[in-house]
Amino acid sequence: MIHRRHLLLLAAALAAAPACAQIDVRAILDDPDAPVGGDPKGDVPVVIFFDYLCPSCRKAMPELARLARDDGHIKLIYKDWPILSKTSVVSAKLALAARHQGKFEVAHRTLMSLSGPRTEADMTAALGAAGIDLARLQADLDAHDAEITALLKRNNEQAEALGLPGTPVFLIGPYKIAQPLDYDGFKRVVAQVRGR
Repeated sequence: MIHRRHLLLLAAALAAAPACAQIDVRAILDDPDAPVGGDPKGDVPVVIFFDYLCPSCRKAMPELARLARDDGHIKLIYKDWPILSKTSVVSAKLALAARHQGKFEVAHRTLMSLSGPRTEADMTAALGAAGIDLARLQADLDAHDAEITALLKRNNEQAEALGLPGTPVFLIGPYKIAQPLDYDGFKRVVAQVRGR
């Protein structure tokens, strides 16, 4: 459940978006199919638009994850936005399918840690090594392909409506940050949101 304060803060951030009238703030913050990490009831929601092949995403995500762990009250809302290649789409689908066995964040961390060129076989091998049941992963990919594809389409529509320039983008309270931050940078923004 999203607090009214969070809706107002994000609405303020989106006021300058090119297609603001088409943006449903609640759909961005509270999509039941979007994976959530950190504290699901946290007082500061952070919406993350990312691509697993984005080097800047791979740089920023561990910093944000560490802050979420240390802080204990940050809600992470993951918006897979696979825009860089077909491999990006495969990565996103694998991570979202892992959600059905309660392993989205394991898949997310694993896929973010891979660097360089990768194949689907490389990705599934890494996911298996991280403890994800690969037979179930494939079954979930097959069974939930339509809903996963629909979620990726919604994420893309939201990103386009917001006029996002690429990945990563972090929506934190009234702030739209289109660059990677380090631990201290994320910590400062979260403190500013709490101070409003």
